[in-house]
Amino acid sequence: MKGRVSHLPVAERLAVLADRTRLRLLEVLETHELSVGELAQVFQSPQSTVSRHLKVLADSQWLVRRSEGTATFYRMVLDDLSQPARALWLTIREQAGPGERAERAEDARRVAAVLNERRTDSQAYFGRVAGEWDAVRQELFGSRFTSLALLELLAGPLTVADLGCGTGNISELLAPLVKRVIAVDQSGPMLEAAKRRLSGVRNVEFVPGELSRLPLPDGGVDIAAFGLVLHHVEDPAVPLREAGRVLKAGGVSGRVLVIDMVRHDRSEYRHRMGHRHLGFGRDDMESHFAAAGLVPMSFRELPVDPDARGPGLFVAIAARATGKA
Repeated sequence: MKGRVSHLPVAERLAVLADRTRLRLLEVLETHELSVGELAQVFQSPQSTVSRHLKVLADSQWLVRRSEGTATFYRMVLDDLSQPARALWLTIREQAGPGERAERAEDARRVAAVLNERRTDSQAYFGRVAGEWDAVRQELFGSRFTSLALLELLAGPLTVADLGCGTGNISELLAPLVKRVIAVDQSGPMLEAAKRRLSGVRNVEFVPGELSRLPLPDGGVDIAAFGLVLHHVEDPAVPLREAGRVLKAGGVSGRVLVIDMVRHDRSEYRHRMGHRHLGFGRDDMESHFAAAGLVPMSFRELPVDPDARGPGLFVAIAARATGKA
């Protein structure tokens, strides 16, 4: 890619950046060279929409592009920009508010997932046998068997509470492995859907009840799980405290597992789906665990599925405090 000097007026360049999507594209392409298809995965948009924005940016000389086979790759090279354009971009980039920073973090997670997928594809291409074996394995056995097999590590005489069970996804995964699953939800329709899903499964008990007042006795549960639940709750420490109350102590018992969204800025979720929180960070969860009398153990962001349209997810684990009554 050759450098170039641009003589476009600054006002014209600024007009091009009035669109937030084009700003996000430049933020990503400042540090990574990506194809149109990869950018469509990152932004969860049709390739035609991404191509249209890229054409505007390239025609305005914000981007350079190169072809490789049938793919076209784009990159913003600061050294290729004129001094006024470079100064304009650096100024705009530094003015990001909290919403834009959260958006950047989510874009960065998706870029990492896309690049990881690219590396996997490259390894499969250059390691033909390994690539063929992966394809054969998936064709014969599907893509979920490894994750399901690893769940066997939890197998044993455990009682697990699936709190806010919804339609029973977690209960369905755990029922074959543990002694007993208690599926709790305050929504009658959700519990009915879970019952239909798990019809014929004998070790799952369906219990109507509120998470703030669990209809369960003290110390009767080994593990309590919240799957995409706490963002619906005004004060997450309340159900977490109840989970701590019903936990046993010792060994593998006395653990709370939380799966939820990382911090994001999709405010429409509040109105469309009744979310009380726009995700959680490590510090948020540690604070909620501590307020509930639980001991934080781990917080890990889960790998992003490039095809997923929602925010990134995390898994966090806390333990029942030693000596808790």
